Amino acid sequence: MTIESVTPETSPAVESREAPRAGGGVPVLGHGWKLARDPLAFMARLRDHGDVVRLKIGPKTVYAVTTPALTGALALSNDFIIAGPLWESLEGLLGKEGVATANGPRHRRQRRTIQPAFRLDAIPAYGPIMEEEAHALTERWKSGGTIDCTSESFRVAVRIAARCLLRGDYMDERAERLCVALATVFRGMYRRMVVPLGPLYNLPLPANREFNRALADLHLLVDEIVAERRASGQKPDDLLTALLEATDENGDPIGEQEIHDQVVAILTPGSETIASTIMWLLHMLAEHPEHGDRIRDEVQAVTGGRPVAFADVRGLRHTNNVVVESMRLSPAVWILTRRAVRDTELGGYRIPSGADIIYSPYAIQRDPKSYERNLEFDPDRWLPDRVTDIPKHAMSPFSVGNRKCPSDHFSMAQLTLVTAALATRYRFEQVPGSKDATRVGITLRPHDLRVRPVPR
Repeated sequence: MTIESVTPETSPAVESREAPRAGGGVPVLGHGWKLARDPLAFMARLRDHGDVVRLKIGPKTVYAVTTPALTGALALSNDFIIAGPLWESLEGLLGKEGVATANGPRHRRQRRTIQPAFRLDAIPAYGPIMEEEAHALTERWKSGGTIDCTSESFRVAVRIAARCLLRGDYMDERAERLCVALATVFRGMYRRMVVPLGPLYNLPLPANREFNRALADLHLLVDEIVAERRASGQKPDDLLTALLEATDENGDPIGEQEIHDQVVAILTPGSETIASTIMWLLHMLAEHPEHGDRIRDEVQAVTGGRPVAFADVRGLRHTNNVVVESMRLSPAVWILTRRAVRDTELGGYRIPSGADIIYSPYAIQRDPKSYERNLEFDPDRWLPDRVTDIPKHAMSPFSVGNRKCPSDHFSMAQLTLVTAALATRYRFEQVPGSKDATRVGITLRPHDLRVRPVPR
């Protein structure tokens, strides 16, 4: 199944007009209080008000886009750039010079630097590392024990990223640091995005101090990785070497800040989103054991009983569809923003230059107008004879256009392999005290998911 290979959804041509405004705003905060209180439900309800809806977040007017067709048009249009409240809140983590936040010529040059590491013909070289880490995860877990899904998911995500892309054995201690720090930072960044209290976030309050400590540790972690590579004098054929040897538009070496921001963009958001997805997959395996059984049977049919390997991934169709369906219902990245660079229109609605646009993959991917039995976990909806019923851009977990995530194939390969290894070895049960409610920050993850692995 190719996520992009779905039927286009078209909108009728309409005369350019002002978008309707959502109700329920309050003085000063506007709709920010609803985004803070129950953001997923709020974003899911916006389509009832129109294809494009005006919101107030603090003093700013923000345009919410609610349909698959218009989110695709937004991502593919040169009238909009990466900017807005999401990216402003992320700059403290990602900086202004990395590929995640750059625009224009700098972004194109940075994409050229990192893209070779994610080419389809480059990914098989990472196969042995992905296999080793996936099977090490299953070996580390003991029958009858309780698994802290947050720390374990981060451990495997960080180790795969570090060993494949930065050629380092960055040990479990750093994965733990990243896990703890990212949870604090991403929650704090979400609050700063939807409740813009400005100088109040600089006060020495406990929550602010905790946020600043976590952010400092993230940047220290990246500095350690870069410093260790420089001190080693080694130049393995990996992404970090490419960054250390990259040049700018004038042929000069890129600056230290850009190197730092690029490593942050590689290690932190990628680890956060992959780890969150693994958590949701573990939740799915516990909630839908019948699909764990189907994965086990599929793996045995493909491998003949030997341990699943990277080379088997292409043959694991149901496993892949389970991963995609889990990402549909519980996307790690649930909210995105853009900014208009000129007066333009979207879906027949006027969008002024400088306006911020917001949309929610979570709402798009659960929309009953796009999906039959939209809240049902149904991996078979991605079978060839059914996938054509799904509108184009109703499922774009790695985005589209020039902002498409360069690591999409890398990410899908590791998620499919990890899921296959886990489901082949174990069934999973949630344990007393497990909290599977959704924790909302810049990303979505289970609040505190804990499971018991039961050997097959």
